[in-house]
Amino acid sequence: MKRPIKDIKIAGWFLLVLIALVGASWWAWHEYMTTPPYVDHQRYPVRGIDLSAHNGYANLNATAAEGYEFVWLKASEGQDFRDENFVLNYQKAKHAGMKVGAYHFFRFDVDGVEQAINFLRVIGKRRMDLGLAIDVEEHGNPKGIEIDSIKSRLAMMVEYLNMRGHRVTFYSNRRGWEKYLLPEFQGCPLWICSFEEENSLNSDWTYWQYDHRGKVAGVRGEVDLNVYSGSREEFNAITEGR
Repeated sequence: MKRPIKDIKIAGWFLLVLIALVGASWWAWHEYMTTPPYVDHQRYPVRGIDLSAHNGYANLNATAAEGYEFVWLKASEGQDFRDENFVLNYQKAKHAGMKVGAYHFFRFDVDGVEQAINFLRVIGKRRMDLGLAIDVEEHGNPKGIEIDSIKSRLAMMVEYLNMRGHRVTFYSNRRGWEKYLLPEFQGCPLWICSFEEENSLNSDWTYWQYDHRGKVAGVRGEVDLNVYSGSREEFNAITEGR
């Protein structure tokens, strides 16, 4: 039986309205729910970015000329992964006069000492002005691993790095900080990923990653934006003292 033309028109209009509502919802989420918080650069004058091979080849002279003073570079992940752009990014950053730090993506299912060894092999004898950071987050990690096992592997990695003379900074979001890093690593330097306007944590932080969709000169596409928690004088003191 053929449907009446009127019913077909109503169904068509309903479908168009539904598509419009879905599109409007996506636009609102993209524009407002993912909009980065306002960051007062008079309060946080030292700005930086973080890079990995995912960002492609960067012109960090242009980035530095735009006022970005530091960069965290991905060095490694797990037991044997090494970021293919780390060495080149390091050379470019130093040439541009930026302060450099290196980070390792921590795998929940890999021995901590093996991860530390991989990290240090990638770093070699290169000077890290910001030091070393461990990226601890659920995204990109396997599910179902006991928290005690994760914390044990992380503690072994940190202990090995400490033994080699490195004080570790932890990168995570609020959930990761509270779930995997407290209370064992309370008081360690924290590089927090947060999109809250006031970045309200019941803990001190050293670096704040506040935007995943930043635009800066010298980097194609979107890049993570960061600030340092203190003054430029304090920043210079901690980076020059390494």
